[in-house]
Amino acid sequence: MKTKVILAALILSATTIANVYASNSTDNDALAIKTAKISMAQAVTAAEQHVGGKAARAEYERHKGQWLFDVEVVKGKKVMDVKIDPISGKVISAAEDKTDQDDEHDKAD
Repeated sequence: MKTKVILAALILSATTIANVYASNSTDNDALAIKTAKISMAQAVTAAEQHVGGKAARAEYERHKGQWLFDVEVVKGKKVMDVKIDPISGKVISAAEDKTDQDDEHDKAD
């Protein structure tokens, strides 16, 4: 019985340490979303309503030292880059993304 209690305590300790490490890891930016007070879906909805279009892409990213939701919204022939505050859910900025050159994943290989 004592062995089972010690084993359970060791497993719990290892799990806790792994969770703390993962939450502080700089290798995985996706884990940072745990600090957001709104969901990705709420950010997309806010961006779509602000622009009056449909979201084509959404990311949670660090921009100028601040975490935010970056949502591309298409309205007609325009693509708008909308930044949403992850705490309040308010629009920080919205600007037309004419060339889409600042997005690394959008560049041709």
